[in-house]
Amino acid sequence: MRRPRPTLRLRLTLVYAGLFFLAGMSLLGVTYVLFRQQLANSAAELVDGPPGRDRQMVIRENDTVLTGDAALEWMRRQQADLQDAATTSLLTQGSIALLLVGAVAGVSGWAVAGRVLAPLHRVTATARRIAAAPATDRSLHQRIDLRGPDDEVKELADTFDRMVERLDHAFDGQRRFVANASHELRTPLTLNRALVELAMHRRTASPDVLQLGESLLQINARHERLISGLLLLARSDQEIAERTPVDLADVVSHVVAQAKADADEAGVTVEEATAAAPTSGDALLLERLVHNLVENGVRHNRTDGTGWVSVATRAVPADRVVVEVSNSGPVVAPYDVPALFEPFRRLGADRLVTAKGSGLGLSIVRSIARAHGGEVVAIPHEGGGLTVTVTLPGAAPY
Repeated sequence: MRRPRPTLRLRLTLVYAGLFFLAGMSLLGVTYVLFRQQLANSAAELVDGPPGRDRQMVIRENDTVLTGDAALEWMRRQQADLQDAATTSLLTQGSIALLLVGAVAGVSGWAVAGRVLAPLHRVTATARRIAAAPATDRSLHQRIDLRGPDDEVKELADTFDRMVERLDHAFDGQRRFVANASHELRTPLTLNRALVELAMHRRTASPDVLQLGESLLQINARHERLISGLLLLARSDQEIAERTPVDLADVVSHVVAQAKADADEAGVTVEEATAAAPTSGDALLLERLVHNLVENGVRHNRTDGTGWVSVATRAVPADRVVVEVSNSGPVVAPYDVPALFEPFRRLGADRLVTAKGSGLGLSIVRSIARAHGGEVVAIPHEGGGLTVTVTLPGAAPY
């Protein structure tokens, strides 16, 4: 198990405290040397006396009279004991004082380090909010906007703000381009469909022309679905400005009723198991989310008449609601699941240009889920098919 690394604040505090202890020990060592030297000089001057002074001394100790060299020796011993006691007191009290002041310095260093690193915490918190947002490009409007002196930390925060601003403009431009291009492409497709239908309805139209017209109308319809999907994808990538109460159970019942005809034609049984799942958001987008899931479940299923699709809604703890769509169908490898949510990514035979889908179904589902603060997960079945689970924030029942 990997041990957690100490934080930068802790490392700075340890550096501050370590430098203080080194400086304090050095000061205490220098003070000790100078103090010993001063005591030695004072003792020598006291014992030996100034030059020319009479060195005959008389000392009385416990009714004992010491004179001459014995008195001097006794004086030297007393001075040595005094020096030892003084230096011991200096080292002991100095060490205690060093520890106490060092502890105060460590606490002060912790507080100073926290104050110095506070702007970096703002940078980190903003970056985490952007990264953890349901859709990162929609949260790029957030800025650090650090106030303070023009130092290295403010320069870092301002650089981060400029980078996020450029990314925000880039994503906005991309969404506008997709929406505008999709709108512009709708007009020629509508004109193409009208011309083909006009040619097919002529009395002189030959069977070859009719067959060619049917093929062209199918291709034109597929392109129209593709453009509609691009428009919806661009719309679902935007922030949900107005939210209304929506019960996913009602949405599922409505979508299943609409999909019954296509399911019967494909020989697929659609089962519904709904419970109250109140949420809030854009009702049309949430309906499209459920519609895409059910449509994918019916379309990518068995072709022998034994296929099935199960749709369920429920509320789960932590104020969340779930819509879950399971279906039978071809086997999907677990490593292929992430590709299903990428635009224009298809598996197997669905890669054909003439396929009914546009390759945007699950991409739109993920985009709508993220726009509503939710998430989507797909799990393949061992015998074939998928279970796609969309989790959204719950709301009070209405």
